[in-house]
Amino acid sequence: MSRDRTRQRILETAADLLKQGGRDAVSTRAVCLGAGVQSPTIYRIFRDKDDLLDAVASRGFETYLADKTGLEQTDDPVADLRRGWDLHIGFGLANPALYALIYGDARVGVESPAARQASAVLAGQIRRIAEAGRLRVTESAAAHLIHSAGCGMTFTLISIPPDERDLGLSAMARESAIAAITTDATPTDERTQLISLAVAMRAVAPQLTRLSPTEQALLVEWMDRTLAAGGGATTASE
Repeated sequence: MSRDRTRQRILETAADLLKQGGRDAVSTRAVCLGAGVQSPTIYRIFRDKDDLLDAVASRGFETYLADKTGLEQTDDPVADLRRGWDLHIGFGLANPALYALIYGDARVGVESPAARQASAVLAGQIRRIAEAGRLRVTESAAAHLIHSAGCGMTFTLISIPPDERDLGLSAMARESAIAAITTDATPTDERTQLISLAVAMRAVAPQLTRLSPTEQALLVEWMDRTLAAGGGATTASE
């Protein structure tokens, strides 16, 4: 059996064990029995059990990522973010064990390959909102808030028996999170306008090709300093 076929067989076995019994069910012994291999074979292909589990997560996440990256963009990046949120929640509810594997084993400073891919997609959605001048906080803050709110809601719904789940809770959390990071299409508050403009300028800086890389970096630094100062709005007395 080729290395690729052996790897695929191991991953399929581990994925089945995960679905049936959660992370604890994916033991080296169980994988060996199910895949018909010896433990040295597993460790010739995967560095350790964490590497195997990361591979299982990435394999199971491919469909979700294909769906998410395949979402057709509209002229409204905020609406697109809503659709991305709903897809995220739906994936978690349909694949609770896999979702827990990806997001439930937090390691300081470590992000699984699958979670890293999903974060990149979310960052792209947030960047589009920033470029549209609709973001009231930094891109990083917005991404962290949406990610944490989405994960928290998903885990909460997973913990509730399916026949008792109220998906309206997800919609409420989604709208609260989106309201916290976005502005109206034409914000009237001066401070909000300034922050949105600074975030937008920071987001489009790499596209300003008439500026040199040094000038682009300087523009980003200026916008970061403006945002750190809370938008830089002052009153006449200041």
